Amino acid sequence: MNTTSLPSRSTARDVARVAHTLGGAPFSRREALRRAVYGSAGLLLMEPFGIHAAPRAAAIAKEGKAKSVIQIWLWGGPCHIDTFDPKPEAGREYSGALDAPIETNISGIRIGQLLPELAKNADKYSLIRSMTHGNNGHETASYLVQTGRSSERDVFPGLGAVVSYFKGYDAGYKGLIPPYVVLTEPQGRFSEAGFLGPRYKPFATGGDPSRTPFAVEGIVTPDITEEHQKERRKLMRSLNTLGGSLPGNATLKTMVESEQQAYELILGDSGKLFDLAQEKDEMRDRYGRNTFGQSCLMARRLVEKGVPYITINYKGWDTHKQHFQIMNRKLPELDQGMAALLTDLYDKGLLESTIVFCTGEFGRTPKVASESPWNGGRHHFGACFSSLLAGGGFKGGQVLGKSNATGEEVAERPVYPADLIGSIYGQLGIPADAPLPHPQGTPTTVVPGQEEQVKMAGLLKELV
Repeated sequence: MNTTSLPSRSTARDVARVAHTLGGAPFSRREALRRAVYGSAGLLLMEPFGIHAAPRAAAIAKEGKAKSVIQIWLWGGPCHIDTFDPKPEAGREYSGALDAPIETNISGIRIGQLLPELAKNADKYSLIRSMTHGNNGHETASYLVQTGRSSERDVFPGLGAVVSYFKGYDAGYKGLIPPYVVLTEPQGRFSEAGFLGPRYKPFATGGDPSRTPFAVEGIVTPDITEEHQKERRKLMRSLNTLGGSLPGNATLKTMVESEQQAYELILGDSGKLFDLAQEKDEMRDRYGRNTFGQSCLMARRLVEKGVPYITINYKGWDTHKQHFQIMNRKLPELDQGMAALLTDLYDKGLLESTIVFCTGEFGRTPKVASESPWNGGRHHFGACFSSLLAGGGFKGGQVLGKSNATGEEVAERPVYPADLIGSIYGQLGIPADAPLPHPQGTPTTVVPGQEEQVKMAGLLKELV
């Protein structure tokens, strides 16, 4: 036998990784190879790995104004006064070189000077300028902002996992693309699925969407052609002799169907979803030919396929040193990519049913750390920061909350993480009192109840 056509050890390792990412129990490369050879790798997407109906979640969640969420996660924490809450009147010891904010297309709303494209589209989003939680640690702040809770006893699931629970496979989601996708790597600051378990962890694509091909782990392999993949499939079918000897067997029928689904994910239209070369060059240029810009374009394509929750993990905002030099690079990328995403969703009629929100785990110190060794850096700041919220039934062209003259304190209408998260759930049709399956049976709802003593100031009714 010519063994060069057999699935490689690295391929088996990828299969195992995808299975674990999709919520299945991990297994060895040898077992993955055996499953691939006998045509059952497709079972990764089916019942043996925990993807089956759970009527309870489906019965609770209703159809909301929003069908999908795109979370733009500015990993490390962006500075609010350089982005969505400029304070030039506070002086250069606060604003530094970014002391010339620009007017938006909504009278009275100004944003940072390096965000001109977003300024042209302020009618499509609202700004929350009074986010607060008071925590300055990356891990704990990330957990707070994405779960709405600060419990040290339980590990609660993040927003994406909860949406996956109520709007994913349990609720009848039929897509081959997992219902919770991260572009391109997990945030890594907390357990996204919490006590919901690995079944609700996100599928992290890996790779870089700005490269051709976009090498999505377990789906697209840059050094294996489509023709080679098809030859592998033929080989696996030829080795599967059970099908002919047990006609009509229900288990084998399921195996065949799941294999077909797996190859549809790799070689069919679902797999081609990740081929950004199918987009016109003009469109790709519009988003920006960089990792963030192309991630925004990929997120739009995932929304078109009905994926409920997409996170764009945009790293590099932890600017203790050389803050302004870094902002001169990153803010234009953020501006171009996010503005293109909002206008593209709007033009395609998708913004009404897609929530886009942009935030980090906290802000950064409004007063510039000019002394050595920081030399113009900004540090962690959880007392007051900003978030952007658009689509999915939320109003555009609004500002909610207010910081003081230096951006160091909330002056009006504090907004805590649970307020923002609960409002997003509401637009998705997930009730605030919807129960979560706590492993110890403790009564637990998606939005914290009064007994949890979580700081809240009220859902964002002003923006609905």
